[in-house]
Amino acid sequence: MVAKITTGNNLYGALAYNQEKVDKQQGKVLATQFVREPADGIFNVTGTAEDLERWMPSHIRCEKPVIHISLNPDPQDNLSDGQLSEIAAKYMDSMGWGEQPYIVFKHSDIERKHIHIVSVQVTPDGKKINDKLRNERSVAVTETLEKEYGLRPTKGQKRSENWQFTPVDYTKGNLKKQIAAVVKPAASMYRFQTLGEFRALLSLYNIGIEEVRGERGGKPYRGLLYTPLDADGKQAEATPLKSSIFGKAVGFDALEKYMERSGAKIEKDKSREKLRHRVAEAFLDAPTERELRDKLRESHIDLYLRRNDTGRITGVTFIDHEGRCVLNGSRLGKAYSANALNERYPEPMKKGGADLHTLSGKSDACQINTEKKSAKKNKQRGRQV
Repeated sequence: MVAKITTGNNLYGALAYNQEKVDKQQGKVLATQFVREPADGIFNVTGTAEDLERWMPSHIRCEKPVIHISLNPDPQDNLSDGQLSEIAAKYMDSMGWGEQPYIVFKHSDIERKHIHIVSVQVTPDGKKINDKLRNERSVAVTETLEKEYGLRPTKGQKRSENWQFTPVDYTKGNLKKQIAAVVKPAASMYRFQTLGEFRALLSLYNIGIEEVRGERGGKPYRGLLYTPLDADGKQAEATPLKSSIFGKAVGFDALEKYMERSGAKIEKDKSREKLRHRVAEAFLDAPTERELRDKLRESHIDLYLRRNDTGRITGVTFIDHEGRCVLNGSRLGKAYSANALNERYPEPMKKGGADLHTLSGKSDACQINTEKKSAKKNKQRGRQV
């Protein structure tokens, strides 16, 4: 069972996200503590928020008093509503939040049925509940619950999202080998429906892709060029490589057929709905673009933005490394489109000190996340200490 804990200050946002599932018959309220049940049994955001806010003093110093937890059993774990309610209560008790007011929602909009708990981590006297080593304690609690309820353990399982390609470094030479080590497996492991979505995926590993058209012997032809990108995401001073040297599987015609098949698979296994669910959770309390990227990264999702010369977002792509799926924001819905993100984040992230680089180009200005390198190094250092 995987537990995800998010803290923030947007109580209404957390409740509205969950209540929307209930209103759409995609979820229900399983249990509450110190939250009054309406006379008609129909919960609403305003009433629940008032009960939770009533628990806290009017003036608190805690910047992020709201806690939003999702508990995710393995899809094959068959748990009753009563058992899920018990698990929620035991989890809250073990984490030190057992005496707080909270509400438990069950989501059934995706195959993996799971629960969400919304609460506050500030006591009536204004003190913040100690959350030291919160994540480590959470893992220990979920492992105990797994044993108690006979659930499939998460620890030790091989997770597909741990797969990472090695980013291309054009200064090291042997570009054919470096690019092939990314392009060929990426084209077979991930599902995407447009060349732009494939471009977003490759950009994470310092690779650009260009479509070329022309005539040869009086006949029209289409081809692809793979190009290394430098540290700023710009085309490096190296000769672009034709797709033909990597094999037909990553050429224009083969990719075009693959993208058609990907669309059918995405529809069949409901990849869009699953990704939308996780992205929506990340949006809950992400007032800045950086915070959104951090929250998405926690769910093994990268955000790729294309911007014009004025900095306005012109395209959005979400890269799901867990589900191995790449989708433009507009495919998820209007709330995740370029226009929506421009409204949410009118000021682009500043480059100084950031983990983002601006990709320049007449039709392909964008931002990409390159923090994976440093994160991986830090993780390795931690193991050595």
